[in-house]
Formats: sequence, C-alpha cells, structure tokens
Amino acid sequence: MLGNGKSGDGSGRRVLVLVENLSVPFDRRVWQECTTLRDAGWTVHVICPRGSQRDTEPEAEIDGVRIHRYPLRAATGGPAGYLREYGSALWHTARLARKVGPVDVVHACNPPDLLFLTALWLKRRGARFIFDQHDLVPELYLSRFDRGEDLLYRAVCALERWTYRAADIVLATNESYWDVAVRRGGRRPADVFVVRSAPQIDRFQPVPPQPELKLGKPHLLCYLGVMGPQDGVDYALRALATLRDEFGRTDWHAAFVGSGDAFDAMVELSRRLGLSEQVRFTGRVPDADLVRYLSTADVCLSPDPRNPLNDVSTMNKVLEYMAMGRPIVSFDLKEARVSAGAAAVYAPANDEAQFAKLISELLDDSQKRARMGKIGQERISGHLSWRNSQASLLAAYAAACRDRTAVSAGDPVRTRKRQRR
Repeated sequence: MLGNGKSGDGSGRRVLVLVENLSVPFDRRVWQECTTLRDAGWTVHVICPRGSQRDTEPEAEIDGVRIHRYPLRAATGGPAGYLREYGSALWHTARLARKVGPVDVVHACNPPDLLFLTALWLKRRGARFIFDQHDLVPELYLSRFDRGEDLLYRAVCALERWTYRAADIVLATNESYWDVAVRRGGRRPADVFVVRSAPQIDRFQPVPPQPELKLGKPHLLCYLGVMGPQDGVDYALRALATLRDEFGRTDWHAAFVGSGDAFDAMVELSRRLGLSEQVRFTGRVPDADLVRYLSTADVCLSPDPRNPLNDVSTMNKVLEYMAMGRPIVSFDLKEARVSAGAAAVYAPANDEAQFAKLISELLDDSQKRARMGKIGQERISGHLSWRNSQASLLAAYAAACRDRTAVSAGDPVRTRKRQRR
C-alpha cells in the first residue's frame, strides 16, 4: 500500500543512507534497499566505512547509487575501543553528510545507535528520519561483553530510546524487533514496518556441484557469513572437533566463507583444535564462488549461540542456505525456527555435542537432506524472498514522505523559521 500521488514514489526525491557496521555494497541488506529505492525513482547516496579488501575507494558510483566512504579502524580492546571507533565514524558521517547536501529522507542503519545525531541535524533541515534497526544494541552489548547491566548498558539503552524518539518511521527486521520497537521504544504500530533481510532469488541460483571443493572427502560442510564474537564460529569449530573425535568421522571437509573481527582468532582456534587439514577459511569471495560452495555443500551450519541478541535476530545465512536448497543445522533459537521451520534441525542451545550429532545424522541421510532443502526453497519463494520486503520498504517510505514536497540537490538548505510572537 504505497498511497497516492507524489508521496508514493521517489520521483525527484533524494535519500541519504547512513551505515557504520559494514561497507556498501558488501552489506547485502543495505545494498538491496538502495537498489530498490533507485528503481523506485530515488536518488540514493550512501555514507559508509571503506572495506579492507573490497569497497576501498573513497568515492564510487555503482549501478546508479552514489557511495561516499571514510577510513575506519575496527574496534579492539573492549568497550573503550568501540567508543573510539564510533566517535570516528560519527565525525566522518557528519562531514560527508554536509557534502551530500539537502535530502528528503535520512535512512540510518544501526549499530551503533549514535547515527540519530546526524539524522537530527538533517531533520532540522527538512528531512524525514527512517531508523533501520539491524541489531538490538542493548542485547548486542549483553551478548558481546560479560559485564551485566552496568553503566555502559544503561547508556546504550538511552541511545536506543533517543533514536526511537527521533525517528519518523522504524524498520524492523522481524516481528521480534517490531515488538521491541512498539513495547520498549514506545512507537505506534503504524509507524513500524517489518522489512525482513531476505535473499534475492536471482542471486542464489544453484549450479552443478563441484566435487573438487570437497578436497577428496565424500561430504562438504559450509558456513557462510560474518565472523564476529557473537556469531558462533567457535561453537562450530568445537562441534567439528567433536564430530571427528567422538563420532569418529573424518569423511568431511568444511569451508568457512566470510570474514569479520574474529576471523584471525577463528583460524588460530582451528589450528589449536587440529582442524587445519579439514577446515578451510576462504575469506570473502565473489558471488560466483559463494554459489559454487553452497551448491556443493551437503550440510550448512548456523552455529549462532543463544544469547539475548541471537535468539530474536534473523540470520541472513539461514535464509541464503534455504534459497540454495541446503539443509541446516542450527541451535534452537526463536527466530531461527521462524525463518527455517523444517528446513533445519535444531540442537539444544549452545550444546556443541548435540550440534555435532545432528551433522552426523544428516550426513548419513541423503533423502532427509533433500527434503529439508526443498522445504527451504519453498519457504523462500513463498514468503521470505526480497520481493516481499521490497513492498514493505516502499510502503514505509510512502508513509514517511506523505504530504512532503521533494527537494533537489540545488535547493538551499532548509531550516525551520521561528514565528514572531
């Protein structure tokens, strides 16, 4: 439901998307949002950090999307490191936002919940603010740092409240996040839109399996995604060591596709566990190689441990495994079940031995693997593809821009004038 008139499309309108967590277009959700808006007639600008191996240019125009990147050193050393990282990102974001000029919408993607400060500056100049909540930062804090509900936790809760309050529209990645925005954020249900992170089906088209990727083994296991402290790659590696040591299975090779803050630590953990001969870390790979790995995989791994964040978050890798028709082993998380249903089998939360057992059982049952893969593909094509998310995204923009006049790059900066009394 996009409404009527000019507010229903992007003709002549400008949007500025703010991202700190990943570079663009590497951030797949953000890139899909940008191209959807571009196709709807919006002029799209993005401010984001530079990547280390890709997305390294300070300025780029890719498929009609204008990207402005800044240098950023990833945090190390606990909360203090994140404060330094976020402070630098906020300064660069504000600097580049002035360069972009007036916009109709500022679309800020968390984490962190600090980008509302730049959004407020743009709101005072006439923009509408859409808050795209990729993560629940209070839950992220509890999950990443074993510090309890301390002063910093209370601070991130306050930042989340201020972000909710500043936003005109909130985008939630699933119904659990929608509930938080309404219940904890105090937002009207009509102002919160569920825009699921979902795969574009045309990007995930299976190709014939390529046995050479198995490095001489009968089976290939695959992990796809970011490797951060809360993503559970360490759980997966310990489960694979259990698969070898307690179940006596060496008939598999495993590929871990992706990168992130914990990449080097996970390579070292694999070495300590004696898995270096059976586990390959590919780093980030082109889409064509990604599809080759997933088309060849017998079982895909979603080892995110249960914690306050993961239990209510939708994992992109789960949906991408499903799009490729792969069976999944996951820990028992609320939103994992919502997404995958019977396309996955579920180990009790954080139980590495049971995770290994389920891998072993699936490796022995090719018919079950095929059934699970088909269920996953049907769920994606039925209601979990990006096509459904596109409609919700455009509806959110229509709601934000209803009864608003479009600006152009040549317009003067708009400010609210005080009325004389």
